[in-house]
Amino acid sequence: MTQTQSTQVPPVLVVDFGAQYAQLIARRIREAGLYSEIIAHDAPAAEFAAKNPVAIVLSGGPSSVNDEAAPPFDTAVFDLGVPTMGICYGFQLMSTSLGGRVAKTDKREYGSTPVTVADQGALLAETPDAYKVWMSHGDSVAEAPADFTVLASTPDTPVAAFEHPERRFAGVQWHPEVLHSENGQKILENFLYRVAGLDADWTNESVIDEQVELIRNRVGDKQVICALSGGVDSSVAAALVHKAIGDQLTCVFVDHGLLREGEREQVENDYVDSIGVRLVTVDARERFLTQLAGVTDPEEKRKIIGREFIRTFEQAAAELVREAKDEGEEIGFLVQGTLYPDVVESGGGSGTANIKSHHNVGGLPEDIQFQLIEPLRTLFKDEVRSIGRELGVPEAIVSRQPFPGPGLGIRIIGEVTEDRLAILRRADAIAREELTKAGLDAEIWQCPVVLLADVRSVGVQGDGRTYGHPVVLRPVSSEDAMTADWTRIPYDTLSVISNRITNEVDDINRVVLDVTSKPPGTIEWE
Repeated sequence: MTQTQSTQVPPVLVVDFGAQYAQLIARRIREAGLYSEIIAHDAPAAEFAAKNPVAIVLSGGPSSVNDEAAPPFDTAVFDLGVPTMGICYGFQLMSTSLGGRVAKTDKREYGSTPVTVADQGALLAETPDAYKVWMSHGDSVAEAPADFTVLASTPDTPVAAFEHPERRFAGVQWHPEVLHSENGQKILENFLYRVAGLDADWTNESVIDEQVELIRNRVGDKQVICALSGGVDSSVAAALVHKAIGDQLTCVFVDHGLLREGEREQVENDYVDSIGVRLVTVDARERFLTQLAGVTDPEEKRKIIGREFIRTFEQAAAELVREAKDEGEEIGFLVQGTLYPDVVESGGGSGTANIKSHHNVGGLPEDIQFQLIEPLRTLFKDEVRSIGRELGVPEAIVSRQPFPGPGLGIRIIGEVTEDRLAILRRADAIAREELTKAGLDAEIWQCPVVLLADVRSVGVQGDGRTYGHPVVLRPVSSEDAMTADWTRIPYDTLSVISNRITNEVDDINRVVLDVTSKPPGTIEWE
């Protein structure tokens, strides 16, 4: 049984029209101190109303409102009496639905565009008369709906922003949620505070207090287990549950031998000491290496690692269940670090719970029926990190680079062996150490180090030729990993990393840099 742990705070609803903007808008609203949720564009007005929203934001989308295949939307939403803002496609949808006109134009606007403000109104209050914004549209609003005040224009878009204060409606043609738009966060906050008349009420403290109460009431006197990976999500989820129920929580940490340098020690020592949670460590290194022997296909590696993790956790869970029974207790719950993007990307943005399979432990014995506790289900990664700091989770874990579940197993191109893991583990540690020294941790989302184990490259070290392996540095910057750009690391830092790896790590004689964005390249190599 899965529990949807939604917040008790009425949301600002962000309507998803199929672009990648909805999540970013939702995050920006959270940054403004208000709780937000994403809702599907085809949800009926009754579903909107049932969520008791304090405001609605219509996001951008890949289509034109004049296309026959444009995403459907129940325009009865505009009659709910809820303050509403349109952005890009949402701006045009508001226009056509409320009596305005959207027309094809000879000139499209993509990227940085100068906007001129004719009337600040409430939406553009305290912004300059002219600034640069980020556009992405072909059609434009030729006529605003009746009784709407036109606030801004561009050389090619006569109606670039408008508002109707009495109805608490407003909109902009550009994307205020992206960092390239000047005054973007200010405009979003103007809508929330000035147009909609809302007050900020969403804080880390309120999230923690709410979840602690929910968990205590739900768990009662039963025992709870958590599969602790050592990553940010599971660590913060466990810390939050531990704050609620203390010793009723037992964490299970599986060492599959594919961890980075020092990670087991971080979990067993630093994390346990700071949180006080009971930890059971399962040393399964030999088991995983045996199963991975001779396997080179990356997808097959993933399947093997996932399968063996499930089997290992099965055994540990069954043992804990027996232990609890012997003491007259019952384990009733399993903690998962599911985040809001996991829900949305799995089709759950409008209330479903179709979580991606690899986010579930899954495959537990049929006689073990756990209910799920997902205390981070409403949160984005940056919020999780902030809450982790509030709970006292060590900074080394809170700020660590995201690490895939299959670990170093998919960062070795070729067979996974103990020797190759040792080589990659050391190279990875050097790269992370030097990036931290250079003060780049806040700029870099993550920097996978990839061992091309099936490749030999000629080199020269000392007086002899060598035929060592290359390693690839893959530094990327991103907010949510849905898209990513390669990070421009200073040459001096790259030089230090390269020199240290080739001097300190046996069998590596070449370091290369991946300068591919996502898309087209994924973050991991595999």
